[in-house]
Formats: sequence, structure tokens, C-alpha cells
Amino acid sequence: MTIAQELQVVLFKPQGTIDLQGGMALSQSMAEVIPQPDQLWVIDLAEVDFMDSSGLVPLVKALTSARQCGCRLVICNVKAPVRLILELTQLDSVFEIFNTYEEITNIVSQQPLALAS
Repeated sequence: MTIAQELQVVLFKPQGTIDLQGGMALSQSMAEVIPQPDQLWVIDLAEVDFMDSSGLVPLVKALTSARQCGCRLVICNVKAPVRLILELTQLDSVFEIFNTYEEITNIVSQQPLALAS
């Protein structure tokens, strides 16, 4: 008997600015998803031009929630202003950051899901 489990990807694509208001909207969107073990949560920041420190709160909450549920959370398509805030707060070493969504799918398809701890 062969049992295979296909990886379920949950994609979030916030837009514009992730500040207090944008962060609350992102948190609300993410709260609507019921986490399942072995899901891959991808936050695609391609359409986010700016993030302030209050916008980091939903990202950190999402990462904590994902890890508690056995999910993996990654970020991709981070523009320079957003990358700067992640670097200044040293969260760039906490999050798995990929250049593109395609890079994530290529890496994940080549290896089994290993949850970051």
C-alpha cells in the first residue's frame, strides 16, 4: 500500500501598505483560514510597497500560529522598503524569505515538507 499526501498551499497576497489598518486586514484574512498540519502558508508581498512596524505584528502572529499548528510559513517577493524593515528588526533571520513564488514551489516539490522550528 502506498500513501501519499499532497502538500496544501495557502497563498496570501496583501496589497498596498501594511500599516496598522493594512495589518488588521491581513490578520483578519489569515484568521479565516483554518490551519491544518502540513500546510504551506505563503505570504506573497509582491504588491506591498511599504510596511511599518505595526505591520509586522500580523506576520509574527501568523508565523506563531502556523508553527503551533504544524504548518510552514514563508514569505516571497519582498520589495526593498519591506525587506529593510525586516532587516532592521532582524526578522529576516526568523522568516523563510524566497525571491519568487516559483522558487518556493520548486524547492518544496523537490523535498518533503520540513517544518521550520
